[in-house]
Amino acid sequence: KSANPQWREQFDFHYFSDRKDMLDIEVWRKDNKKHEELLGTCQVDITALPMKQTNCLELPLEKHPGSLLMLIAVAPCTGVSISDLCVCPLGDPSERQQISQRYCIRNSFRDIKDIGFLQVKVLKAVDLLAADFAGKSDPFCVLELGNDSLQTHTVYKNLNPEWNKVFTFPIKDIHDVLEVTVFDEDGDKPPDFLGKVAIPLLSV
Repeated sequence: KSANPQWREQFDFHYFSDRKDMLDIEVWRKDNKKHEELLGTCQVDITALPMKQTNCLELPLEKHPGSLLMLIAVAPCTGVSISDLCVCPLGDPSERQQISQRYCIRNSFRDIKDIGFLQVKVLKAVDLLAADFAGKSDPFCVLELGNDSLQTHTVYKNLNPEWNKVFTFPIKDIHDVLEVTVFDEDGDKPPDFLGKVAIPLLSV
């Protein structure tokens, strides 16, 4: 019940240079009956923002009254990667040795913020729920760690998809939980939920 809401939330997005350069933002309202209404949209051209500084932007909502006040910082991305199984970042013995040395006990206090990283190999799913009328699904997999999120490609018309991707996340909090969710791609509609598993980092 506010026309001037303050959220004060921070989100990290992994921006890869080979993808589109526009950040799309939508503002919605929801009443008690779960009815949703679009209050406005705006866009930010990421390539036009100066690097390595916090940019304060006041963005007018398109075709609607009101504006959004946002702080956006574009910084070099460290520790995050997506690769195929055949070029796994930890597959090289010399790289494994460098990492072992980086996180050995005597280097524990060299960089307090560098807790470590998590590498996840997403191989395949088996016997998924059929979300389409044809008895098939178009599954993709989303991995979330803290407020970091990465996803696989979509395998179309398949209940036993194979992704064979390797995801690497920097760990910011050892108490975080890795959430792995499988969705069915549904064109312009929101994806359908096919299943989820949660793995606390402390259990690994």
